[in-house]
Amino acid sequence: MWDYEKRTQYPIKIRHCNPRLAQMIITQYGGPDGELSASLRYLSQRFSMPYAELKGLLTDIGTEGSQ
Repeated sequence: MWDYEKRTQYPIKIRHCNPRLAQMIITQYGGPDGELSASLRYLSQRFSMPYAELKGLLTDIGTEGSQ
């Protein structure tokens, strides 16, 4: 369903290391209020959803957020 290629869309040239910025970016993706946490909450809530249409909606939202 997905095609994974390990390359960037645009060339990246890192000139200076910035640990504070890296920590902030990591927190936004994997912290308690980050994108990954929200995506996993949607995907886990789909298992208790009684309606198939809403179960599909939660699946779509959860998989779209984790890309």
